Amino acid sequence: MQVTYTDPPAPSYNHPRSYGRGAIAFHWTVALLLILVGLLGLLHDSWPKRSHEFWINIHALFGLMLWAAVLARFGWRVTHTPPPLPTTVGAIYRRSSRALHLTVYALLFVTPIAGIVAFVWHGRAFELGLFQVNFGMASDRSVFEPTEDLHGYLAYALFTLAAMHILAALWHRFVRRDGVLERMWPWAASARPPSVGGAGKGN
Repeated sequence: MQVTYTDPPAPSYNHPRSYGRGAIAFHWTVALLLILVGLLGLLHDSWPKRSHEFWINIHALFGLMLWAAVLARFGWRVTHTPPPLPTTVGAIYRRSSRALHLTVYALLFVTPIAGIVAFVWHGRAFELGLFQVNFGMASDRSVFEPTEDLHGYLAYALFTLAAMHILAALWHRFVRRDGVLERMWPWAASARPPSVGGAGKGN
């Protein structure tokens, strides 16, 4: 009797390939900063009067950190292609998902700018502990009032779309069970399957 040995079949990855470590790090950094800045903004009217300026400064500084993280994320995304969605995801969902993501990132870029303009034209300076950054702008109600309102409207729109993003991720996890949410877990990059032919960079 002749026994023939054959190589085992190559593993089959039916789940979508995960994002890379850089994209995952940027995603969760932006998410955590957005939560922190959002909570500080929502508690704006609850701050004690004696410490009001302190908390406004903290809110502004974390807003600047969020804006910087978003810019870094943009730069990373330019050179790192995201993994494709599963083939089970339909064309309508793909288009709506892309539109949602683009709108969220546009709001993440614009909302802090409106807040910074309102902050500076209030005549405030960024207090950084050992030193401050003061643009020397006199308080101008005609500038900071409309920009404060705009900042608030943009922030609420951003929170609404972020909530839709979270609900969609949970729908993929618990209803579709297609692995879309798992692609962005912090531990996903270490378990990601290799890309076919090594083409492209995961973002």
